[in-house]
Amino acid sequence: MASKKKEAIVDVYQQWCGPCRAVVSLLRKIKNELGDDLLHFATAEADSIDALEGYRGKCEPTFLFYGGGELVGVLRGANAPMLQRMIVEELAKEKLVLEQGGERKANKEGEEPPQQLENMEIPASKSYTVAIIKPDAVAHGKANEIIMKIQDAGFEILAHEERTLTEAEARDFYHHKAAQSCFEDLVQFMSSGPSHVLVLSQAEDSASVVPAWREFIGPADIEEARRENPESLRAQYGTETLFNAVHGSEDSDRASRELAFFFPNFRTASETEQDGEEERVERTLALIRPDAARENREEILAQISEAGFTIALQRDVILTKEQVKQFYSQHVDEDYFPALLQTMTSGPVLALALAREEAVHHWRNMLGPADIHQAREERPDCLRAQFAVEDESINQLHGSASCEEAEREINFFFPKQRTLAVIKPDKILEEIRGGGFSVTRLKDVVLSREIAEEFYKEHREKPFFSQLVEFMCRNRDSSIFG
Repeated sequence: MASKKKEAIVDVYQQWCGPCRAVVSLLRKIKNELGDDLLHFATAEADSIDALEGYRGKCEPTFLFYGGGELVGVLRGANAPMLQRMIVEELAKEKLVLEQGGERKANKEGEEPPQQLENMEIPASKSYTVAIIKPDAVAHGKANEIIMKIQDAGFEILAHEERTLTEAEARDFYHHKAAQSCFEDLVQFMSSGPSHVLVLSQAEDSASVVPAWREFIGPADIEEARRENPESLRAQYGTETLFNAVHGSEDSDRASRELAFFFPNFRTASETEQDGEEERVERTLALIRPDAARENREEILAQISEAGFTIALQRDVILTKEQVKQFYSQHVDEDYFPALLQTMTSGPVLALALAREEAVHHWRNMLGPADIHQAREERPDCLRAQFAVEDESINQLHGSASCEEAEREINFFFPKQRTLAVIKPDKILEEIRGGGFSVTRLKDVVLSREIAEEFYKEHREKPFFSQLVEFMCRNRDSSIFG
């Protein structure tokens, strides 16, 4: 097949796991939509083909792209949006080679394209929602089956990522449910194992996808779902209210926040143009100080949404006095700083990264004068006047003064994160780099028993503890890196 003059995509799988039905369904859908005789799909079992020996021992599907018999691309993982985009791009390249005699760029064995979504954006004519296949459905091996049903129901998968939430991320994502009695159980459940996070849309001329998806998944209560909507995903795959298999954004505002939470680089396109050119989108930092965050949170967020802002990032944070002094370092010597310090440390601050054209200017205009008395007299409709606190001299909202300040302040509240990984004696560094991680520090060490026992002390009471320590202390190097 590789020797034929076709653009061929081969889904490489292993006998023990078989081809992913959801992926096969996607390939059929793409073939039908494109209707191009030049495009050919096939599946290949790596275990029985010597030429595919290098793809054995992997727990993820691999897609090989052939043009004119040459390997021109490799993609690992069932990333539906990336796969679909790469198929269209490689097909266009092959047509250019055949029609205009262009040069076909062969792919070195194992070379893979960067699997990033920085340049992905949602057309303005499409609505979207965030879906999560929760850890219970993933643990029971139902993720691919659910994905196939999602596609068969007419939903389009714009982004797909397998991800295990940390407890902190789960708390942040579900912070609006913090007052509910099941909150702690929900946090533990959602951080207990891998989830599949998807961004879904439908045809451009369809109504909002949010209610369509919520109807498809059914009520959150499993018994209610089984009674009122037995064909829904929660009725079919849920086991109880907490373990209800899937998540859907409650409304379009929540979908926007959840998109920013999971895919901060995924953009929504705007049809608004100025002087025939696309408007420049800026980001600015907005802070809703503790009193207003506690009493007027939803009203302020509603006004932000009505003003055309997109909430790109959002978090609640309790600041220490040292952090406030660092953030407001230019104001420390001012007479009003003690009052500002008291206000900023009196409870959780809601930090938002807002995006729209001329975001800095528009947000500061909505805020009004920093002085509350001046705001009430000159701009009674501005946010600082509306949400001023009685007998409080400090206004309740903050906005960046310039684009440069905005980037500094956004990085203060939403810093880039790093993690520490310890590579056990097995050589998996190449796999980690292949997953898109950058290694900033690397050190090879031979662990002593004392160091290994101290490092894994939280597992001391586990039955596997002695075996783990013994394994890590073999006379082989481990690599520690960040």
